[in-house]
Amino acid sequence: MLDNLDYIKEIDKYNMREILERFPEQCEQAVKIGEGVDFIDLLKKKNFDKVVVCGLGGSAIGGDILKTLFSNENILIKVNRDYHLPSFVNERTLVFAVSYSGNTEETISSFKEAISSGCFVVSISSGGELRNLSDKNGVPFIKVPSGMPPRCAVGFLSVPMIVIVEKIVRKDSFDYKELVEVISVLRNRYLPEKKTEENFAKSIALKLKSKVPLIYGTSRLTDVVARRFKTQFNENSKVIASWDVFPEMNHNEIVPFSREGEIDLNIFYSLFIRDKGESERIAKRIQITQSLFSRKGINYSEIWTEGKSFITRIFSSIYTGDWISFYLAMVQATDPTPITFIDLLKNELKKTQ
Repeated sequence: MLDNLDYIKEIDKYNMREILERFPEQCEQAVKIGEGVDFIDLLKKKNFDKVVVCGLGGSAIGGDILKTLFSNENILIKVNRDYHLPSFVNERTLVFAVSYSGNTEETISSFKEAISSGCFVVSISSGGELRNLSDKNGVPFIKVPSGMPPRCAVGFLSVPMIVIVEKIVRKDSFDYKELVEVISVLRNRYLPEKKTEENFAKSIALKLKSKVPLIYGTSRLTDVVARRFKTQFNENSKVIASWDVFPEMNHNEIVPFSREGEIDLNIFYSLFIRDKGESERIAKRIQITQSLFSRKGINYSEIWTEGKSFITRIFSSIYTGDWISFYLAMVQATDPTPITFIDLLKNELKKTQ
């Protein structure tokens, strides 16, 4: 099935595959967008101690990536998935308002609050109302290319922020060259032309058929990857999925799996997002958890990040997850692009305005 290119073309009516194939070029272009902004010197003079990223869905995951990459820096980073900003914002807060469409109502609400609170605001969008408001209020606006589902624009919506923040708080730059090189290698590895026996993404998708994915990352390391996997399974594959992190999941989520005969554990399949930066204790926790799952008949696979630099390891595993969710959609004969229920919800919300 997954090796039948005609079948994939028939199911993938909106060419999600082509968008995935262009991801290395997207990241390369996104770096240039970030490096091309003309307000870095102004930002350096502001002495920021907080960054708030306002966004929802595919427009918010970039904030999670930013928070993960700068977790060891002396700056607070908060991802705001709400209509209102946290109470701590002030003139020393850099606010990124991120909405791929430019019309996300929660983000627009937060944008307006940021302006009135005296924050320095930067907006990132393909256009829409956010661009109009930015022009009206003299807010720096970073335009990204339009024409794709927001979840597929993760490079455009995250990398410019990363470039900007690193110039404020870091003495050196991330290795963007390695990032593009590694995900280019992964692209060739995951293309539909690659047979299932040599295509890791296809093989994992087949294991997930008719299962509920349980995705586990590690706090401050691969938690953002686990979250991204979950949302991509929701939107691309149209399946229910769950995500959690070590060590927290060892203190709660693991408990229900002890119930004998009350839960059909065969419906679950676990994915453990692994990274060479794991501590010895975390690695031991993962090993023991996998052993306990195996005793209960829960199968699992490991997905290791690839690359030397931290940014490459994060994006490489996110990219792997995107391909897995694509192929899981193919396994289920589901077009990965449409998000019918989200569109329905938005239409119903418009009626309440």
